[in-house]
Parts: sequence; structure tokens; C-alpha cells
Amino acid sequence: MSEPDPPRPPDRIPGVLAPPRVGPLRADAFPSRLHSERNAAWLGVALGVTFTVCFLTGFLSHLIQHPPGWFVWPSRPAWAYRVTQGVHVATGLASIPLLLAKLWTVYPRLWTWPPVRGVAHLLERVSLVPLVGGSLFLLFSELGAIARWYPYPFSFPPAHYAAAWITLGALVVHVGAKLGATRLALSSRSTELLEEGAGSASGGLTRRGFLVTTVAATGLITLTTVGQTFRPLARFALLAPRDPRVGPQGFPVNKTANRAVAARATDPGYRLTVEGNVAHPLSLSLADLRALPQHQAVLPIACVDGWSASASWRGVRIRDLLGMAGAPHEPEADVISLQEPGVAYASSSLNRSHAADPDTLLALEVNGEPLHIDHGFPVRLIGPNRPGVMQTKWVTKVVVR
Repeated sequence: MSEPDPPRPPDRIPGVLAPPRVGPLRADAFPSRLHSERNAAWLGVALGVTFTVCFLTGFLSHLIQHPPGWFVWPSRPAWAYRVTQGVHVATGLASIPLLLAKLWTVYPRLWTWPPVRGVAHLLERVSLVPLVGGSLFLLFSELGAIARWYPYPFSFPPAHYAAAWITLGALVVHVGAKLGATRLALSSRSTELLEEGAGSASGGLTRRGFLVTTVAATGLITLTTVGQTFRPLARFALLAPRDPRVGPQGFPVNKTANRAVAARATDPGYRLTVEGNVAHPLSLSLADLRALPQHQAVLPIACVDGWSASASWRGVRIRDLLGMAGAPHEPEADVISLQEPGVAYASSSLNRSHAADPDTLLALEVNGEPLHIDHGFPVRLIGPNRPGVMQTKWVTKVVVR
């Protein structure tokens, strides 16, 4: 007597996306049980965390570089920007495998029928366009930016900033529309057991195995890149676009001196001027600056690209120069480069906190040597807790406000 056939699994496991019954595809077009609501829910939670942290740290960086009147970024602790921008880039890179896994998990929903089943479903569908498009643009344009690759004709920072707000708005709408379904999927233990059993019986990857694989990929990317700013992990930073130990005088250069800047910087007639709201404007040669009292400080260069490196800087304190010029109490100042006006980051601003900090310098030396031309010879601004793009190179003028 033959053995009875084993019972067939149900056509619909609760919590697993059903294949479309009406529409352009056949009913078994998406056979994998990994296309599950529970998978989607957990990946959505992880992406919500990484995207939120990435957005907040990126928004902070934007405020620091383009401060509104109400915002004052302090000069202490000196390492704060190094941490926040390192976290920004690290969470952005970590989001890439999470996003790809999430898109793979949920893409069968594009084919479910009917395409709209109510107001909440309509909001969810509409929000997908800016959410998915914005997420892909943010993550992969950031990946290009940290590799110094800009294949598009527009400026990266304003486009990245605008896309972040659009994506965040779409994310809020999407979370609101999916909150109930997400809570239900995460609380359904029976769904998890059914999916695990089905996956094990078929010999395929289980739901839990899929999530573990995604988390492992995320951790691997983080481990092999975060060492560019978190130095204890430097030996593992095999995928990091920058090694902070490589470059003139022991650390990288993002922007080199062009021929015009190099000619002005090495001109024997170079002068540094201090002007604006001062009682005694100054005009100092390089020899004059070297004759002034020198101060030494160990400070990081923290790049918006996510890498950072500490160096020992030596030069003249900004607050001493402003005192010599008779600047008012608690002044602010603009520091201007030898670069042509209008060039991105050809100048930067010092708020009261940074102008008064004892470690904010017009540096003449780094690591015991005169500045390399690509590090800002003859004079560069260096201060604690500032983005690298605001540590102005080839300084020629300080205008007090």
C-alpha cells in the first residue's frame, strides 16, 4: 500500500505576499517566501533608523556650513564634527545593502491587484516615487561624492540637501500609511514560524537567514569603511575610499593648488591683511607672521567625505591677531583665500566661539614642517570642531565684523 501524499502547503501563508491573481503576471510569478511582510517590516525599521541618523547628522553639517542667524556651532569639543560627519557617512553606506534588500523584498507589491485599495494605499503608492527615487539618489550620489566622482552637471551639495528633505517627507508619509501593517507584521509570531518551516523544508534560505545575511553585509561594509575616521579599525578599512595616512605630510588632500593659486601663494610679496571692524588694520608678510608668538595644537581635519586625520599644527592664534588689530570684544570674522572670488569654499566664517578659541590658528606648519602648497602654504586656517571645507587654505585676508 503506497504512502499517502504529504499535505500541500496552503496557498496563502499569513504575512507572506500573495502572488497577483489578476494582472499582467501569472499567479506563481513570485514564488519566494522571502518576499514577506515581516521581512519588509524589519528592513523598514532598520532603514528608518539609519536614514533618520543620516539625515540629522547631514542637516547638522549643513547648518554648520550655512548657519542661519539662530544657530551657533561651538568650538568645543574639538572632535564633535569628526564624530557626527563620520556617523553620517557610515550610516549612509550601511543603508545601501538595507535598501537593496528592502526593494527586493517588496517589489512584488508593484504587481498586486487592484493597484489601489483605498486612501491609505494610495498615499503609500504615491509616496514610493520620491521615497525610492530619493533614497537611491541620496545613497549612490553620496557614494560617488566620497569617491570624488561627479558624473552629473549640477552641484552635489545643494542637490543632496534638497533630495534629503524630499525623501524625508516621503518617508514620513509612507511610515504613516504603513504603521498599522508594520506593527501587525512584527507582532505575528505564527507568521514567522510558518515561514521558517517552509523555508527549511524546501532547503532554501529562511526568512531569518535572509535578514541575518543582510545584517552581515551591512556590518561588513561598515567594518571595511569606518576605519577612515575611527582609527582603531583602520586596519580593516579595505573598502574605504580614503586612507587618512596617505598624502603630503601624512594626510590626504581633497583640493590641490592650481597654477594661479600656487603663483600667488609663493609670491615673495605675499601679505596677510586684517581689516574691517578694527582700530589698527594689519598687513603682515610671511616673515612677520613667523616672528609673532606661535601656538601649537593637535587638531583633526574632518572632511565632509567621511575621513578624518589628526595633525599637529603650529601658527598664530586668530584671537591674538584680532587683539593686535584692535577688534571689538567677541568679534566674528571672514577668512578669505587667494582663490578667485566665487570659487566654492574660497572663504569661511568664524563665529564668536571659534574666533576666541585658543586653538583656532592661522597655521604656518603641520607636523613640524612648513605647510605643503596643497595643504595651504603659506597660511591656512585650522580650528577645532570645524568641517574640513571650512579650514580655509591659502589665506590672504581676515575681515572682522
